[in-house]
Amino acid sequence: MHPDIFKHIDFKNPANRKLVVLGAGESGVGAAILAKQKGFSVFVSDGNTIAEKYKLELQQFGIEFEEQLHSIHKIEEAAIVVKSPGIADKNEIIKKVKQKGIPVISEVELAYRYCGESKIIAITGSNGKSTTTALMYHILDKAGMDCAMVGNIGISFAKQVALAPKQWYVAEISSFQLDDIIAFKPHVAVLLNITEDHLDRYEYNFQNYVNSKFRIIENQTTDDYFIYCDDDDVIKKELNKISITHTNPLSFSMKHEIKNGAYLKGDQMMLRIQEERVSMSIYDFALKGKHNTYNTMAACIAATTVGIRKEKIREAVNDFQSLAHRMEFVATVRGVEFINDSKATNVNSTWFALESMNKPTILILGGIDKGNDYSLITDLVREKVKAIVCMGTDNKKIVTAFKNVVPVIIETASAKDAVEQSFKLATKGDVVLLSPACASFDLFKNFEDRGNQFKVAVKDL
Repeated sequence: MHPDIFKHIDFKNPANRKLVVLGAGESGVGAAILAKQKGFSVFVSDGNTIAEKYKLELQQFGIEFEEQLHSIHKIEEAAIVVKSPGIADKNEIIKKVKQKGIPVISEVELAYRYCGESKIIAITGSNGKSTTTALMYHILDKAGMDCAMVGNIGISFAKQVALAPKQWYVAEISSFQLDDIIAFKPHVAVLLNITEDHLDRYEYNFQNYVNSKFRIIENQTTDDYFIYCDDDDVIKKELNKISITHTNPLSFSMKHEIKNGAYLKGDQMMLRIQEERVSMSIYDFALKGKHNTYNTMAACIAATTVGIRKEKIREAVNDFQSLAHRMEFVATVRGVEFINDSKATNVNSTWFALESMNKPTILILGGIDKGNDYSLITDLVREKVKAIVCMGTDNKKIVTAFKNVVPVIIETASAKDAVEQSFKLATKGDVVLLSPACASFDLFKNFEDRGNQFKVAVKDL
């Protein structure tokens, strides 16, 4: 546990305390609104252009801001700096701030300080965070609980606390947000999986990234719960090295029976938590695929720990609508199914998507490569994919990786062309899967724009 670097700051009476927010996206603007509401003198600084909707919000709350520059003299006057998750520790401004001894925290830490008696269910992992967070929120909402879905998905945690506080927050939390916590403590912490991702932010040292993910439980107590995947080798290896006696561990597995948590017995998910016993058929889960069975098990355990009745859990798990751009069914055109998994911006996400395919697949890959190792999906591609359609400005690495694995590789440079070429290659009963394994910024604004252009192109067929 880290020492509280805020001992000199009275959070109940922050008068004359200057708080500087670096970065004016959803997270930064949310932090600025909450800090202003609580009496801090707030200044927001963004080295890039601030989106119009965020400028309007800052103006509405009377918050001073600057864009396309950082005024060092103003930033160094801060009592606290709130850093947006997109800003790395190696950033020159952050280095200067830390050299001055100014505390740097994340927006979720600030939000936590003003949560009061409210409780947090925090979900992290390399893959499946958004889906599990949305499902968890759906279960709580269905059970009639006063709750909000915050963090990396939807509204900023701090903004929610400022403008519409709730008794329960279901928060999607990234490793970047966990890097800058001090006292942040979720009542329920869910760790879905850990695979190599964002290593450029962790000095290309995987252990640094693992350490970051495990910070989600560092402030928990014996009143709290830690839910994790017992089939994840990285998590299990880490648990062998550290003690987790300070929290209540519950796990889930598809490979073996679990004493406390959830496991599969044939096609039944068995839930066993203290005296509670529940079983559900996995065929009733709205979310399909092995990876989504894991996500659903995690959400069901979390729901049980917070006292939701099994009938409500069962109902919510059955009628949940999956998220846009995450294994989203788009349409069936002349017997060919189209699935939008544009959110798959790394190879592991594409592995999960392919693993759930049970029809011959035309796979659309490509974009900005983040140091991808395509050998991770070679076996699945060989087994399930009949053709690859590249969609990017530079497809050399993909072509090289799969030229001896699939019989057909076609290069395209737009969503429209990729969809049309895929449709030509497909026959009735096939699936066209957009699961790019890459960032989207070569041809698109973001993964949502990529997914939306894909959907428009499919509808144009």
